[in-house]
Amino acid sequence: MSDPFVLETQNLVKEFKGFVAVDDVNLKVQRGHIHALIGPNGAGKTTVFNLLTKFLIPTRGKILFKGMDITSMKSAAIAREGVVRSFQISAVFPHMTALENIRVALQSFEGNSFAFWKSGDSLNRLNDRCMELLDSVGLADFAHTTTVELAYGRKRALELATTLAMEPELMLLDEPTQGMGSEDVDQVVELVRKAAQGRTVLMVEHNLSVVSKLCDRISVLAQGSILTEGDYQEVSEDPRVREVYMGGAAATEQEAAE
Repeated sequence: MSDPFVLETQNLVKEFKGFVAVDDVNLKVQRGHIHALIGPNGAGKTTVFNLLTKFLIPTRGKILFKGMDITSMKSAAIAREGVVRSFQISAVFPHMTALENIRVALQSFEGNSFAFWKSGDSLNRLNDRCMELLDSVGLADFAHTTTVELAYGRKRALELATTLAMEPELMLLDEPTQGMGSEDVDQVVELVRKAAQGRTVLMVEHNLSVVSKLCDRISVLAQGSILTEGDYQEVSEDPRVREVYMGGAAATEQEAAE
């Protein structure tokens, strides 16, 4: 039987000039789960994410993907292995159409980043796949719309589609509902749930309502360490979690300010 954990960290530490931002983090993300990383302002969530996606190098510890040590690998290399990150701020080309954005992602994945325009069967094949991806996030009718003209929620949907174009086995989502109104949040929740079918998701998310709806397991960070883990009910009833969030509704307000 294969290892049930797609991603694992072992005694992960990140120090900045003596300040310990991530302190002995042992994280296990189970295959097929949507796993949330939450915590109050300054807890170390973004630093952990940056370590996992190789934008930062650990001071000590290991990062394993499907049992393989990826600690020393670069971000492009782990993306080719199937670990793909979606950023907090929409990372699409504003003056290209939605379809063109997807096509660039597909070409990058296939190793043809600079072949922006192809002809014949090759181009048609890419365009067909682009339309499949756009349809999967509800953007088929906006294929030829310039990205800058899309509403914010649709831009985030497009970013998710470009992430899916990389065919990730593990998708890391950095605050997918950041800055959204309730209607867009509900739409993105459904998109993430749909995108998670057949793959594993690790997400940082401030909206605890979103976490409660989506996530199979939650890890709570506080002062760079994992405070507790469990499903939403277990985590929300833990008095230590209530304490670090300063209680009840203050959690959402504090997280929104991060």
